[in-house]
Amino acid sequence: MNELLDWILGTVQSVDPVLRTLLAGIGIMLETSVLVGLVVPGDTIVIVASTAVDGPVEYFALALAVVVGALIGESIGFALGRWFGPVIQQSRLGRRIGDDNWHRAQRYLERRGGPAVFISRFLPVLHSLVPLTVGMSTMSYRRFIAWTAPACVIWAFAYVSVGSAAAGSYRELSRELHWAGYLFVGVIAAFLLVVWAAKKLLLRSEAKHMADASESSVIVGADGVVRTVDIVEVDDPPGVDGAARDEGPDAAASDPSNRDTTP
Repeated sequence: MNELLDWILGTVQSVDPVLRTLLAGIGIMLETSVLVGLVVPGDTIVIVASTAVDGPVEYFALALAVVVGALIGESIGFALGRWFGPVIQQSRLGRRIGDDNWHRAQRYLERRGGPAVFISRFLPVLHSLVPLTVGMSTMSYRRFIAWTAPACVIWAFAYVSVGSAAAGSYRELSRELHWAGYLFVGVIAAFLLVVWAAKKLLLRSEAKHMADASESSVIVGADGVVRTVDIVEVDDPPGVDGAARDEGPDAAASDPSNRDTTP
C-alpha cells in the first residue's frame, strides 16, 4: 500500500506547484460555471491537488485559488443564467439534467432566497444549478456574491486542510509504519463519509423547501436523492360528508340526520 501511495502522491507532487494550483482553480471554475461538477466533482479535484501541498505558502495559495476559481465560476454561471438561462435549460444538456431538478432549484431559491445560495454550495446537483438559476431570477449579483462567497471559503479551506493534513501525516509516518498507507486512506474515507452524511442530513432538512407543496410531498431516499410523491385528493363517497369521514363510522352512525325516522 505504501509503495502505491508513494507513487500516486509523488506523481501529483511532481507537477509544478504553480501549474497544479492553477489547474485546481480552473477545475473548480468549470465545475460551478458550465455544469462540469455534475460529471467530475470538485471534491476530487481539490483533494488530489491538496495532497501535494508542501508548506504554508502552497497551502494558502491553493485555498485562495480554489476560492477565486469558485467565485469566478459562479459569476460565469450567474451571467450564463441571466443571458442564456432558458436556452441552456432547453438544451440537450439541460434536458438530461431533468425538469425536476431545474424546478426544484427554482422553488428552493424562491422560498429560501440568499440562504439557498449559501447552502447549495454543499449540496449535490444544486451546487451546479443554483448559479444558473439565480441568473434567471430577480436576485441581484451583489446579493448573490454576498451569500456564495462565505460558502466558497468554508468549502475550500475544509477540503484543502483535510487533504494536505492527511498527506503530510502519511509522509511522516510512512518512514516508520508499513501500514501508514491504510491510515491515510482511512482518514480520507472517514472525511468523505462525514461529508456524505452531512450532505444527506442537510438535504433532508431542506427538502421541504424544494418540493411543490400544493401538488406533492417530498421523500429523501436512502441514497440521498430527493423524490416527490403526488398527493391525490379522494372524493367523499355518496352520502358521506367530509366531517363524518374524518370522525369515523361511529360518528356518522350517531348523527341524528342519518337515523331512519320512518314509523
